[in-house]
Amino acid sequence: MRIAIALFIGLGMASCQNTNERHPDQPTAQAAESTSAAPARPNRSPTEMADLGVVAPTTSRPPATASAASPAPPPQQAPPPSGQNDDLPMAGPTSDAGFRAPAPIGQGMFDPLDLPAANSVRTGSGAPGPDYWQQRVDYRIDATLDDEARRVTGLAHVTYHNNSPDTLTYIWLHLEQNLFKEGSDGALSGVRGSRFGFREGFEGGYRITRCSASRDGRDLNLATYDTMGRLNLPAPLEPGQTFEFDVGWSFNIAPYGADRMGTEDVEQGVVFELAQWFPAVAVYDDVYGWNTLPYLGTGEFYTNFGNFDLNITAPRDHIVVASGRLVNPGDVLTPAQAAAFATALESDETVTIRSAEEVADPASRPQGAEALTWRFRAEDVRTVAWASSESFIWDAAGVTVERAEGPARVLCQSVYPKEGLPLWADNVQMTRHTIRFYSDLLYPYPYPAATNVNGIVGGMEYPSIVFCRGRRNERGLFGVTDHEFGHQWFPMLVNTDERRHVWMDEGFNTFINIYSNRAFFNEPGEFRGSRSITGTADSMTQGQQQPIMTPTDHIWQGRLGFLGYGKPGVGLYILRESILGPERFDFAFREYVRRWAFKSPRPADFFRTMEDASGMDLAWFWRGWFLTTATLDQAIAGVDEAPDGSWVRLSLENRSDMVMPVDYAVTYADGSTDRRRLPVQAWSTTNAWTTGWNPEGKQVQSVVLDPDEAYPDQDRSNNTWTR
Repeated sequence: MRIAIALFIGLGMASCQNTNERHPDQPTAQAAESTSAAPARPNRSPTEMADLGVVAPTTSRPPATASAASPAPPPQQAPPPSGQNDDLPMAGPTSDAGFRAPAPIGQGMFDPLDLPAANSVRTGSGAPGPDYWQQRVDYRIDATLDDEARRVTGLAHVTYHNNSPDTLTYIWLHLEQNLFKEGSDGALSGVRGSRFGFREGFEGGYRITRCSASRDGRDLNLATYDTMGRLNLPAPLEPGQTFEFDVGWSFNIAPYGADRMGTEDVEQGVVFELAQWFPAVAVYDDVYGWNTLPYLGTGEFYTNFGNFDLNITAPRDHIVVASGRLVNPGDVLTPAQAAAFATALESDETVTIRSAEEVADPASRPQGAEALTWRFRAEDVRTVAWASSESFIWDAAGVTVERAEGPARVLCQSVYPKEGLPLWADNVQMTRHTIRFYSDLLYPYPYPAATNVNGIVGGMEYPSIVFCRGRRNERGLFGVTDHEFGHQWFPMLVNTDERRHVWMDEGFNTFINIYSNRAFFNEPGEFRGSRSITGTADSMTQGQQQPIMTPTDHIWQGRLGFLGYGKPGVGLYILRESILGPERFDFAFREYVRRWAFKSPRPADFFRTMEDASGMDLAWFWRGWFLTTATLDQAIAGVDEAPDGSWVRLSLENRSDMVMPVDYAVTYADGSTDRRRLPVQAWSTTNAWTTGWNPEGKQVQSVVLDPDEAYPDQDRSNNTWTR
């Protein structure tokens, strides 16, 4: 596994080594090659794109085609430019007819992105500036589970820290359980019965029982608007001040809560998974002020960092797990379980804290009749979630994470009903792999525990706890486990706005999952399914295309997996493997994580950091892949050779609006081969480019563009020339 990780991040590379990320056998004496830009195809208004943190092009232009913007294919035997000798290599635009009319300044494929102005809060390099600030919210929550009524009652003491430079007169709260009311905006605007849609036959929502100032007990007005609530402050909250208030609530638990929470009836009880379950203070930031996008079902959440003291009272026969660390194991476990719990942290092998045979045994829980209160502490997290059941089998083991202050042990644990057997007996080791792999790859895992719960939720993540449904096979269970725990880095550590920018957590996570899966299954070349490069190319030609930058709740039905997960994940894979190269990409990507750990970046911060740390202008890539619905079609227009083998000229075309470098493989008549590359800048002014080289007397037998299928080319039938 260490070898697999080293292959990913280039560990062990000598610090002064001269690296060549792409095709080490590429000739070094290539003709200089200059290029052409296809204007972007915007899909959103300037106002909408500004709302996304990036300004897109404002005029539309169709893809270049032979009958419209692009020139007719050049003749196969293209003559050299006037005055050039036939025995010299040729490089440059094939003809004047290949010139692409420039887009308005700022809208061409290679033009700089029109990003929000840099300032002392968010700098031009993409790093947080000296005046960066973010709010903080701490919670003490007492909650009770009524398993028979399937109801939660809670009281939260909230401490709001105003770290902003602004005076606040009100605070907005997320009331996400109101999604499950019959008349909610999400119920009326979503597809009912879908994964994230409203389910018939259940009426949920909050009943707010208390809202008062903590200092004097004064009642506070909470104006409720669907899934948002405005809390009017009794006095202005100045910069640097804190405000403490108490809010009480209750709600009936949705049986299937938009695939983020719910209940599952199993043979030995009920599995309760609780998430987005308490009134949470919304984010107030330097970009939007109060972030008040409603909870409609698809978009997940964006919240503040803080500390949580969580006290959950549940029936005595239940096992409860939650975000953070359990701080009172002696009060809620039997002596044998408490001993196993302590042993597990120091063990690399899986320790059973409560076995399948013990679930039905009353002796497996502390003796008595009254409910027990489980106490958890979670620090510097953006929310908390929990689960409870009398049916839980409980396994655990530890894993060592190398942090700046030294090595630390993390408790990896799985709880599941017997319906999860035999597959879930191996889940702790899956979790250990994931926590170690991403800690080495990106940033040390910052939490004391990593808990996986098997229940009705297909796959969902919260700080240090995830919900995974998988029970079918090892690959499926590992895939969902690895993906959900990958979210501990995006967006739990690097805190992004999931309702506006789903790709900044799901896409990044899909990307890193590729390498973790390879390492776990020892399949270094594996890259499969619809989220492969070829699968992505196919999806890019389907109907109802939208840019990756589309806000989550505005994505066309059935396209979330492609736009939020697959396309951005594949785009980062291409950027790493085929454009920047692993060493250059990994340095920049880790720098992004380091800069924004426990902070809240926007798209412009990511784009700027990647360019700043990689040293490459990537505007053409962001515009083509993220901001528009551009597609790629590279083609061979012809091959011309000198009879004596002193030169070869390869005529190429870029027949659509996306641009990428051109990688091509040459096979000669004597069986020898050559791998060559044309940089992306070749398309800066033309979509018809001819490149040349001296084959040293050999005749070309064939040329293949993109022989490794590293790019999402829409038409590979024009990628091959054969004598």
